[in-house]
Amino acid sequence: MNRFLITLFMVMVAVPVMTACHDDKGKDNDSIAYSGIPLVIYDTDIGSSTDDLVALDMIYKYMDEGRCTLLGLMVNREGEECAMLADLMNTYYGHPDIPIGVERNGVNEPKVYIDYKFLPNLFDDEGDLMFKRSITDYSALPDSWRLYRRLLAEQPDHSVSIISVGFVTSLTHLLESQPDEFSPLNGVELVRDKVKCLYLMGGSFGNAVEPIEYNFLQSLGFAQKLFALWPSDVDIMMSPGEVGDGVFYAPETVIADIDWTDRHPIKQVYMNCDCNSSQKMWDPLPVIQVIEGDSLFSLSERGTVTVNDKAETFFSPSPSGFCLHQLPGSEQWNDKMLEIIREKVKTR
Repeated sequence: MNRFLITLFMVMVAVPVMTACHDDKGKDNDSIAYSGIPLVIYDTDIGSSTDDLVALDMIYKYMDEGRCTLLGLMVNREGEECAMLADLMNTYYGHPDIPIGVERNGVNEPKVYIDYKFLPNLFDDEGDLMFKRSITDYSALPDSWRLYRRLLAEQPDHSVSIISVGFVTSLTHLLESQPDEFSPLNGVELVRDKVKCLYLMGGSFGNAVEPIEYNFLQSLGFAQKLFALWPSDVDIMMSPGEVGDGVFYAPETVIADIDWTDRHPIKQVYMNCDCNSSQKMWDPLPVIQVIEGDSLFSLSERGTVTVNDKAETFFSPSPSGFCLHQLPGSEQWNDKMLEIIREKVKTR
C-alpha cells in the first residue's frame, strides 16, 4: 500500500464520513433506506453544449461498469431534433431501450451555444449515415413529466438520484402534476416518496464567469417555482457555475483522447464545431458526485435558495435547509476532476 493510500485510510478512520444527500433527513422512520447502486434519471438540455454529451458519456460508462442504472433520459430543450440526439446517444452507446421524455411546453427558442443538431444527418465517406437511431416516431415519445411519473412510481422509496443539467421545466411540470394511472400521488408527494436527492447544475453563489447562470436565466419562472414547490425533506445538491468554471477540457485534448475512431458523436462535434474556451465541464460534476460520492467535493452547510426576478441566486444558511452546494476547488482539484472525466471519455 503506497503512502497516499495509507494516509487516505488513516483520515477515513479518524474522521466520520459525512454524506450530504444520503442521511434520509426527514424521511419516515418506517421506510428502509435504499442502499443499492444509484438509480439515475438524467435531465438535460442536450443540443447546445458539449458538457451535456460528456456527462452522458460518463453515465453510460458508469452503468456498463455496474455502478449505476440509468432509468430514463429527459430532454428539456424543446424540439424533436433534441430527442433525436438523445436517441442517437442511447443507440451509439448500446442502450437503445432507455426511455426518452420530451419537453413540449418549456423554454421557447433558448440560446444555442454549440449547434450539433447535424449529428443525426451526418454521412460517412460511403454515403451512409454515420450514427444510427432506434426510434422512428419521435412525436410518440411521452412528455418528460409523464415519463418522470411512470419511472418514479416504479422505483423503491427514496431511491432515485435526479441529475438535472439544463432547464428545470420538466421537473417543475412534474411537481405540478396530479394523480394519474401511474400513481395516486401528486407530483410533490411522488418526489417526496421516491427521490433520494436532486443534483442540480445551476445557479451561482460566488465569482462565476457568468454570475447570472444560464440554466436559471433561460427558465426563470420555472426555477422560481421549482424551489417554491420542492418538498423540504428531499435534498437538492447544487453545482453552481463557478465550480465548473475551472474545469476546461480543451477541444484538441478531447479529439486526441478519442483516438481509436472518428465515428464518435462527441468527437464529431469537436471536429465540426467551434468548441472554444467558453465551454467548460459544468455538467459532469453532478455525475461524478452521484457515482463517486461526496468525499471528492467541498460542500456548503445546509440552507435555502431563492431565485430573484433577475435570475440571481441567493443561499441562506439554515440547519433545517434542504439545499447544499458544491464549493469551488483548487487548481489541483480542477485537475483531478478533469482526470476523472478524461478517464471515462478515453474508455472505449
